[in-house]
Amino acid sequence: MNLDFLNQIEARLPEFSKAQKRIAHYILEHYEKAAFMTASKLGSTVGVSESTVVRFASEVGCDGYPQLQKGLQEIIRNRLTSVQRMEITNDQIGRNNVVAKVLSMDMERIKHTMEELDTKNFDEAVQKIIHSRRIYIIGVRSAASLAGFLQFYFTHIFDNVHLINTTSTSEMFEQLFRISSDDVLIPISFPRYSQRTLKAAKYARNKGADVIAITDCAASPLASVANISLLARSDMASFVDSLVAPLSVLNALVVAVGLEKQDEISQTYAQLERIWDEYNVYEKTEDESFHV
Repeated sequence: MNLDFLNQIEARLPEFSKAQKRIAHYILEHYEKAAFMTASKLGSTVGVSESTVVRFASEVGCDGYPQLQKGLQEIIRNRLTSVQRMEITNDQIGRNNVVAKVLSMDMERIKHTMEELDTKNFDEAVQKIIHSRRIYIIGVRSAASLAGFLQFYFTHIFDNVHLINTTSTSEMFEQLFRISSDDVLIPISFPRYSQRTLKAAKYARNKGADVIAITDCAASPLASVANISLLARSDMASFVDSLVAPLSVLNALVVAVGLEKQDEISQTYAQLERIWDEYNVYEKTEDESFHV
């Protein structure tokens, strides 16, 4: 679904009923807000019943209201400004019981990610990572925390991990210019998608490297470049990016790779434990027999 969908709704305005026109006008004028409203909320906003909203979705060619809502979210996914996100956060969450609402929404993101994740793609990604000569990771802005998490644990497993510094575009390509068909790049990006991350993915793909994208949907510009895409929901309408589901997918990726290299990792962590003890890396109480 794209902006043509909104044009189709506008073209059909004359044939809609009075109630349907109310819905159509609101979607056309405020689609960035409608995308995150339930059918009940949209109905009460425009003064029609929830069932009328559901029938409207079918009337415009959707299988149901969830498909209409998802389609609108795809249209605005990379178009919302921070100000618009803030307005939607206030409308959707409000100021009462914020923690419960946000945690519930994050739980839904993980649930949908688990249901939609392609396990074949996941397994293929694990094998490509294990058999690559070098592993490059890139994530900027809020995704930098995800890239750092992945790099931290992969460095315990591999000796060929490179976290791309993205302080400037020129430095980014200087760090990537040796990438080849024996290597893998793991770019991480969610709305609003980073142009630098996308440029890095295109460069790596042109050099023959495998590109394993961590992103939110098949319509993501990163997914169109990647060999493999691991999709994780991040579509909470907020001025804060919801990265709980992406982090969970990365956690699973680290665990899966670790299990494939279990013998090597056991030896690595045995050595690291001795180093951590010797240099007092972790606080340790007298009755502790191991580090967590």
